[in-house]
Amino acid sequence: MTSLSADAVRQFHAEGYYAPIRVLTTEQAAAIRRHLEEYEARSGGLRGPLRHKSHLLFTWLDTLIREPRILDAVEDLIGPDILCWGTSFFIKDARDPGYVSWHQDSTYWGLEPPDIVTAWVAISESTAANGAMRVIPGSHRGDQLPHRDTFAANNLLSRGQEIEVKVDESRAAMLELAPGEMSLHHVRLIHGSDPNPSGRRRIGFAIRYLPTYVRQVVGSHDSATLVRGVDTQHNFEPEQRPDADMSEAAQAFHAAITSRHAQVLMRDTGRDMRA
Repeated sequence: MTSLSADAVRQFHAEGYYAPIRVLTTEQAAAIRRHLEEYEARSGGLRGPLRHKSHLLFTWLDTLIREPRILDAVEDLIGPDILCWGTSFFIKDARDPGYVSWHQDSTYWGLEPPDIVTAWVAISESTAANGAMRVIPGSHRGDQLPHRDTFAANNLLSRGQEIEVKVDESRAAMLELAPGEMSLHHVRLIHGSDPNPSGRRRIGFAIRYLPTYVRQVVGSHDSATLVRGVDTQHNFEPEQRPDADMSEAAQAFHAAITSRHAQVLMRDTGRDMRA
């Protein structure tokens, strides 16, 4: 192991998550937030597909997905050959009704086997007061559960998907994080988060990591970024790094990749990726 303690690894495998883990300094987290909010001020916001696979658009996010302190912890869980399959911003503004329903990440991703870890990096504080993530410990040990699509207006998930069976919320654990800390959770862990009634913005950046032997089983094309080790499996097409923030080349590549990505995530709905 290079980063996590033996107890931390045991907790992840037993309960499906581990937190908090300090991976950035407060100053580094503040710098990422500044980059984001400067772009938002110039452009009017980061919406729709731009919130997904954003590491293909911004050099500072391309750097973040390769942060050694993140990858050291992920390596302790899935091994040394690591792909970044996707990234997503989960942003709740002050007094934001947006929420994340109880769900499993693995529902529509089409990835097998489910040896996949999400690193949820707090760019701002994430607390009970502003809608931090909650998880159901140990729920990853079961099978994939049935979900229904709601496309609810305030649901931050791509399809507004929610678990069809009743979730025992009394078992939920709140994952509060300071800026620069992250949580790690298994792809089948049941999790969600409430709206943000506070006056403080909540910004999280989710990075989806998987070992190179994982395959896409429902889509004909998929891509990922090799961030550590070697890829002898070649199950995913390689992705190009952004040459500059929001350059024409980066935007064109991102549009092509997210269009294909949406075909997997939004299959059988007749819809595109939502804001």
